[in-house]
Parts: sequence; C-alpha cells; structure tokens
Amino acid sequence: MADDHPLFRRGVRHALSQGGEVEVVGEAANGKEVVEKARELQPDVILIDLMMPILGGLEATAVLHKEMPSVGILILTVSEKEKDLAQALKFGARGYILKNAGPHELLEAVQKVARGEVSISPVMAAKLLAELPQEEEPGLTEREVEVLRLVARGATNKQIAEQLFITENTVKVHLRNILEKLHLKNRAQAAAYAVRTGLVAPES
Repeated sequence: MADDHPLFRRGVRHALSQGGEVEVVGEAANGKEVVEKARELQPDVILIDLMMPILGGLEATAVLHKEMPSVGILILTVSEKEKDLAQALKFGARGYILKNAGPHELLEAVQKVARGEVSISPVMAAKLLAELPQEEEPGLTEREVEVLRLVARGATNKQIAEQLFITENTVKVHLRNILEKLHLKNRAQAAAYAVRTGLVAPES
C-alpha cells in the first residue's frame, strides 16, 4: 500500500489484518517507491493514494498497469471528483474507494480487486451513474443482456464463460459490442448501466 502518511498506513494495515485473509507485504510513502517495491514484491493488489509526493497516484497507476497488467490496483483516496475516478479507471485502476470507508468495506474492495472484479465506492458509483448517457433502446441481444447482468454482479470473463457455456473470447466480443451499443467506455460503466436500467438489483 502506498500513502505518504505513516499513521494512515498503520490504520489500513490493522484493518486489513483482521481475519487473516489479507497480508500486507510492503508499504511505500510515494509513487516512485510503490513502483519500485511492486516490481520487487509482485503483490496481488496495490492500494494507492492519489495525492503523493515525487510521483502522483495516477501516474504510478499508469506505470504499474503497463508493467504489471495482472496486478489489481485499488485507489484509496479522499477525492470525490468524477475526473479523478475517470482518470483512475482510464489508467488501469480496478477499484476506487474513499478513505472514509469502514474496515469491512475496505477489505471487501481488496478481495474483489484481487479476484479481478471492479470495486467502486458507492458514492463514486452514484456519480458514475449520473454521467452515463441516456439510451432507451440500446438494441442488446438476449445473450448480451445475460453477459451484462453477470458483469454487473462482478463476474470475471472466465466466470461468465463458464456460466453461459461459451469461450472467454466470445465473452470479450459480447462486451465490446455492449460497450459500443451503449456508448460506454469501460466495464464499470456497463455495470452501472445495468443497475440504473433495472437489469440487476442495486443490492446485487
């Protein structure tokens, strides 16, 4: 995890250590340090604050995603700006959670990102929903709707393929078609669209 405040890092470490399901293998105080330590430690998930010295969180995210695309990057920040959320997702972050989140919410976000799923703070998800384009008749096929529902429930491409008895490559084709038809940019917006239009209940 990367944050320039030692006391905050200590608190996060304590929160994540409860239950023994997550191990914090390293800490960094700036963006440059987290990139260097990630190369050495090869973690499953990297927690990154946006505002850090030497190299900012967004810049570090871009570098890490390019070098280690399989590593889940989770932004942990105080910023509720839609611009920061959009840029984080664009640069490769798989999750975005606010620092006022409770220990359980933080642990759940880390676990989801580790599984390859998307995890966005409810406050930021609401902002994302507000920015989605309105489209009454997207023209999705029945199969595309099935894929979209599973995406909204956090299923990975592999899980979708297994549930629908299709190949992962076919899942990718369906996702590409869904994004094009709905004029969306990424998986997170597709999931938000499914909730907004009632394809999936919010609690799912």
